[in-house]
Order: sequence, then C-alpha cells, then structure tokens
Amino acid sequence: MNAERSDNANRSGARAPLREHVANSVRRYIGDLDGCSADNLYEIALRELEIPLFVEVLNHCDGNQSRAAAMLGIHRATLRRKLREYGLA
Repeated sequence: MNAERSDNANRSGARAPLREHVANSVRRYIGDLDGCSADNLYEIALRELEIPLFVEVLNHCDGNQSRAAAMLGIHRATLRRKLREYGLA
C-alpha cells in the first residue's frame, strides 16, 4: 500500500494489516543496509518482533504470563523460556 492510500485508510478508520507494517519495516531495514549484506535476517527479524510483542501482550495482561501465553497462542513454558532468553524475565 502506498503512503497516500495508507493515510486515507487511517483517516477513514480502516487499519492496515500488521503484515503491511512489518513489510514496510523490513523494506526500510534492507534499504538502510545500503547494499551491505546481512546474515541471520530471519533471526534478527524474529527477535525484533517477539520482544515488543511479548512486552505489549504482557502489559495488556497485567503481567499474567498464563493469560499472555494464551493470547499469543503459545505454551506458558515457551513464553517463560523466551522471556529469559531476551532478558525480559
């Protein structure tokens, strides 16, 4: 979606799907590389998505990890492990 369509959609109350925001961010990141290569882009992108996702969902669930895991569709043990990996626990 181009910027003009996105602005019009936001003004009319429609929201762009999350995938469009992700695509724009990935496109911008790749552009910022300015021709340099990036290794492990999948791992980088996953980490950069999961950290704020977990933080925001946990905030929404008032820190309740069981509710957050259910909302995320993952097992609580998986959420706890990832929180430790990212230094969020």
